[in-house]
Amino acid sequence: MAGMNDRHRPAAPGAGEPPATTDPSGSPQYHMSRRPVLLATLLGAGSLAGCSLLPGSSPAGGSSPSATPTAAAPTPPPSTAAPSPTAAASETTPSPTTASAGALEGWSLEEKVGQLMMVGVDAASPAQASTEAVASHHVGNIFIAGRATAGSQATQKVISTFTSKVGPDTTHGTAMLVATDQEGGEVQVLSGSGFSDIPSAMDQSTQPRDQLAASARTWGKELADAGVNMNLAPVADLVDIARPTTNEPIGRWGREYGHDAATVSSQAGAFAEGMQASGVIPTYKHFPGLGRVTANTDTSADVVDRTTTRSSDAAVGVFASAIAAGAQVIMVSSATYALIDASAPAVFSSTIVTDMLRTEMGFSGVVITDDVSAAVQVQGVAAGERAVRAVRAGCDIVLASADPTVAADMVKALVAAAQSDPAFAARVDESAARVLALKGGLRS
Repeated sequence: MAGMNDRHRPAAPGAGEPPATTDPSGSPQYHMSRRPVLLATLLGAGSLAGCSLLPGSSPAGGSSPSATPTAAAPTPPPSTAAPSPTAAASETTPSPTTASAGALEGWSLEEKVGQLMMVGVDAASPAQASTEAVASHHVGNIFIAGRATAGSQATQKVISTFTSKVGPDTTHGTAMLVATDQEGGEVQVLSGSGFSDIPSAMDQSTQPRDQLAASARTWGKELADAGVNMNLAPVADLVDIARPTTNEPIGRWGREYGHDAATVSSQAGAFAEGMQASGVIPTYKHFPGLGRVTANTDTSADVVDRTTTRSSDAAVGVFASAIAAGAQVIMVSSATYALIDASAPAVFSSTIVTDMLRTEMGFSGVVITDDVSAAVQVQGVAAGERAVRAVRAGCDIVLASADPTVAADMVKALVAAAQSDPAFAARVDESAARVLALKGGLRS
């Protein structure tokens, strides 16, 4: 998530793609868009630019210069490696009308909209609104929120009360994405018996890459054993400002994997690979980068990044590296980016989500919003309209984690918009098919 909202805020230290074709079985198949030149440019920016902090140096008290570390580019996981730019250039762009063919046959509009929502479930004491979102509004994905110290078995019981609701009358019989925030350090929702105490990303970054991937595999298995199949981590934000601790959402808490793009790409990629090896979907966040702002979108309004640019930017290059390595899910920030689209927060910006991330960078996976239920940054927009704007911009999953009571209004607004606007209904189908394709890779 963007920072530390009320589901995981710590005490002060010591959140349209090129459409799919279908294979003969009717399963959606997604392809990289044909934009290899920009992706290669961003990959170059991500590997060369950045400041000169060692990955393990403490952000406390500001930066201390040292030699820039040399880091290998992330190794693509064998099962999800993205096509090379040359291969991508040879792809044929499929017709938009095929996006939902087969996969969504027999689905009601309400059921499809439900796949575009992820509602918060308090890990210790789930709210009635969370239950109603699934039982009454077909919401097909949950986020385990808050802080829980009761351990793996207790967490599994909470999760099973929701996954047991999967059926023909709720999620069209489709499994749920069960997500949480298990970054480590100050952001670790689940702890207690069965869960490791995960170090912060800054501390993780001091481990050799292979060792970090192995550690993340262990942490991922702990999540999978409890019933979690998606982690809203790793943080891929490049905090390359002079005083990292002045970056309120990331640097202040040591949530970054270093202060140069090569290190962040390598170590965040290692964490992601370990999660994926254990059957947990990693989520790179917060596109196009949240490491240069001074305020936190969860607790402040008018948070604006005035530095990050649309191309040849090291911060964006980290995400380009993740895409090249086969990223399945990317979370979009709710900050506004003055040099990319000053008119709207990124989660509401088609320029950022559709034009930049999808078309120019070729990302063909699932795009999830940062939390738009309680974040102060988006409170000037009615809850239902937040969901509509996010989906219209090109987002696939709307995250309502901190305040599950708004999920019902979001679902109703999405349904109403699709009923009145055929183009928006097509957007719903496109995203629903993309979410189903992601779920098709879940381990049973």
